[in-house]
Amino acid sequence: MATVLIDRDAAHDAAQRELAKPMYPKPTLAERVSDWINDFLYRLVEHGSKVPGGWFTIVVLLTLLAVAIVVAVRIARRTMKTNRKGDSLLFGIGERSAAEHRATAERYAAEGIWAAAIRHRLRAVARQLEEGGALTTVPGRTANELARETAKFLPELESELGDAAASFNDVAYGERPGTESGYRNIAELDEQIRSRRFAASGDGTAHGGTESWAHLQ
Repeated sequence: MATVLIDRDAAHDAAQRELAKPMYPKPTLAERVSDWINDFLYRLVEHGSKVPGGWFTIVVLLTLLAVAIVVAVRIARRTMKTNRKGDSLLFGIGERSAAEHRATAERYAAEGIWAAAIRHRLRAVARQLEEGGALTTVPGRTANELARETAKFLPELESELGDAAASFNDVAYGERPGTESGYRNIAELDEQIRSRRFAASGDGTAHGGTESWAHLQ
């Protein structure tokens, strides 16, 4: 039997047609993207000399491709961060007390780093409520959830709590710069909450008074 010789392009196309048959499992999206990039690079190398402008054009195209990939990754990461409709998680990895978060916030505020100061000051508020028993410790609590839960027993602070949560969300994942006024508002909210006395009702809801902080009984 005579030997049949085919060039590289024909062999590549034949392999693609073979793999496209129903008998073979379909590749995942990531695999398809990887295959497309590999095929693109293969054809660039194979036909580089035939491209108008030669290798200079190829280098420009590869640069644009790299930029597009970086932009796509950043958009995907931002989408993942904001997939909770702008409601940001309060706490990251690690445990700190209310006093530790408050001290950290004050250090950042002294340096004019308002975004970090805002994050830690609202965390101090949340941790203070948890340490005092006004709120149960819930992993994954968000800023908006903190505002809603606290407003149930401090309705007179509902507006301030909502503003504090919005400021936290803006600097945590909205990539907006923090402001001194935003921090000062949360610091004032923190001080108001620390000045309250809480007592638990029969249904487990905390009610606030005007004296110093005390644990729920």
